[in-house]
Amino acid sequence: MAASRPACAGDATRIVIVPGWRDSAPGHWQSLWAERLPGAVRVQQDDWMTPRRDAWVASLERTVLASPLPVVIAAHSLGCIATSHLGDEAQSRIVGALLVAPADPERRAVLSDFAPVPHTRLPYRSVVVASSNDPYCPIRLAGAYARAWESEFVRLQNAGHLNVESGHGDWPLGLALLQSLTGALSLGFEPPAAARDNPPVQPPSSHAPVPPSPYATESA
Repeated sequence: MAASRPACAGDATRIVIVPGWRDSAPGHWQSLWAERLPGAVRVQQDDWMTPRRDAWVASLERTVLASPLPVVIAAHSLGCIATSHLGDEAQSRIVGALLVAPADPERRAVLSDFAPVPHTRLPYRSVVVASSNDPYCPIRLAGAYARAWESEFVRLQNAGHLNVESGHGDWPLGLALLQSLTGALSLGFEPPAAARDNPPVQPPSSHAPVPPSPYATESA
């Protein structure tokens, strides 16, 4: 499918999509990106319901290390925490990460194997996106992750867990943030016909702050 699409600047990197606990449902922005972004790779886990850190991180590391191109991560929920646990070799292959609605593994017993969450700087550019009313992670904790990881921090008002249930299927802002991390002029994304009449917001440059309205953006 990707091979039939024209090459674009984003071909200089490989998008690796990292779902969280219970995987991302059809219609979730991660599922849509996996279908529509040329060359994107979606990480697969053997057990989505009872996640174990060693197995999840190993699967993610294999995916990153198998890429012939530098990697940009697009992670959601527990996928963000798995990304933070990567070893040095895998981290050295990553050039950017969009970390959306990171989970709090200390709040749910089923996720506790991922605790404690590393609070050390990530050695690549990263953007943490969190919501003021995420039921799975308090906004203060998401901000603490961003500060520890030295990530840019985008705070959204009342956006839930940034998944299908909160209305985040097609997610133009997320795609714009991803594009800013790749440095691409175009990601070659093919929106559905209905979305072509409502083009996504323009991405910020790699050095410019995310527009503050209607969202709150903070430096971690």
